[in-house]
Amino acid sequence: MEIKTVRSVNDPNKTYELVDNGEPMRGGMKDVYFSPDKSYVVAFFRDKLDENQKERLKRITSYYLPQIKNKEAADYYLEEVFRWPTDVVDYQGLTGIIVPAYKGKFFFSKGHETGDLIKGKEKNGKWFAAAKFRNEQFPLRVAKSELGNWLSYFQICVNLVRGVKKMHAMGLAHSDLSYNNVLIDPVEKAACMIDLDGLVVPGLFPAEVIGTAEFIAPEVLATKHLDKNDPNRILPSRLTDLHALPVLIYMFLLHRHPLKGGKVHDLDTEKDDLLSMGEKALFIEHPTDQTNRPKPNRFSKWDMPWADINALPYTITGPYLTEMFNRAFIEGLHDPQMRPPAEAWEQALLKTVDLMQKCENANCSQQWYVFDNSSAPKCPFCGTKHQGTLPMLDFYYEFSPGVWKPDNQRLMVYNNQYLFSWHVNRNIIRNERLDPREKIPVGYFTFFEGKWVFVNQKLDAMKDVTEGKDIPVGSMIELTNGKKILLSSKEGGRLALITITNNN
Repeated sequence: MEIKTVRSVNDPNKTYELVDNGEPMRGGMKDVYFSPDKSYVVAFFRDKLDENQKERLKRITSYYLPQIKNKEAADYYLEEVFRWPTDVVDYQGLTGIIVPAYKGKFFFSKGHETGDLIKGKEKNGKWFAAAKFRNEQFPLRVAKSELGNWLSYFQICVNLVRGVKKMHAMGLAHSDLSYNNVLIDPVEKAACMIDLDGLVVPGLFPAEVIGTAEFIAPEVLATKHLDKNDPNRILPSRLTDLHALPVLIYMFLLHRHPLKGGKVHDLDTEKDDLLSMGEKALFIEHPTDQTNRPKPNRFSKWDMPWADINALPYTITGPYLTEMFNRAFIEGLHDPQMRPPAEAWEQALLKTVDLMQKCENANCSQQWYVFDNSSAPKCPFCGTKHQGTLPMLDFYYEFSPGVWKPDNQRLMVYNNQYLFSWHVNRNIIRNERLDPREKIPVGYFTFFEGKWVFVNQKLDAMKDVTEGKDIPVGSMIELTNGKKILLSSKEGGRLALITITNNN
């Protein structure tokens, strides 16, 4: 074992150390060595890079990294969302990058249920996207304790969406977004994007690869036979990221692929794959064209129950995400300009989290579900019906003095559910730049003496409009059907209309 010193290309006065035991970890294109304290890795490209490739790495580490560091939410992005390369090094003709080491939560702490085959391995997204790895009969399944619950995957998707949003805001494209290039930990609801050394800079550094098979946009696959310089050839870009991103979200939430259905275009498997994911791509849950529905007799037993789109249709993700999947996989599938931007996905995911209900079955595999807007809600995963009344708040905003309009946002109530400032005022946007003070709840809901009540902890201008009474800080108000509550009189303040459902 030998400790070697390598020199920075960006700053020749700077050096790094690596531990060489003669057996580096081997990635697809790089050999990876740890630093002595394991706080970072040095990853050398096995093949010699050309000047353009080296320039891309310099730009990523010396131009784009400071752009993240010097803006709001830098800690969130660099600690939570990205393992961003921090420097470029040169050693005996080989080019390498310095990357912060992955956090411990992104490694499996225990193996699968029947052995230790995956203990210590990275929690690559593929382990959590595919249905078979969570099937209790599958030989190499992920331990239940590592799978988290359904709610976990919504926060995971929020982190990934914010990462894409940030890249696009900086003028970058990922080009190879897939479950292979993300690490996730459902227990801590964490997600982090890795392998960020191939980012596309439009006009300067084109994509080196066309992507990972299941995530390549249809237009890229349909034109991949053309020469790279052909003006009709479509290469990865921001718009192709906006196809890969919803594929990733769909797979993390529903554990199946949105385009892999039962339709056969060609008896040659390779040609069929090319057509079904490219030129002839069709959403498996298309509401009017059902020719690509997964065929029950072709289901793998390992993919059940997720493969059964009649039992678990994409609409179980709620109204906001259903609309987003329609935009991505129907309107935008072959029209890239129609694909929703990353920020729209972020807001849809967050609004969906507000519709979540806890399943009352302690043995339910998913533990949470999205309220289905019915008068008798039940969990789609285990069929357990909700017991007792269920209050919800529909939010309204003041369109003009005295005129209130629906804000297309709702909060479902459950015992000890919190209310936050972003619910109270529509001008407070729930994103990564949120002031820490805004993350403190302003009140909470609880079931008290047979009634649903809201306890006001911080709202100094809250008013029961129905009764014409103030609701002072420290007091509580009963939630009754049809009650109107003014949450804030400030500009952007919302009015909440209470509906009580499941009265039976």
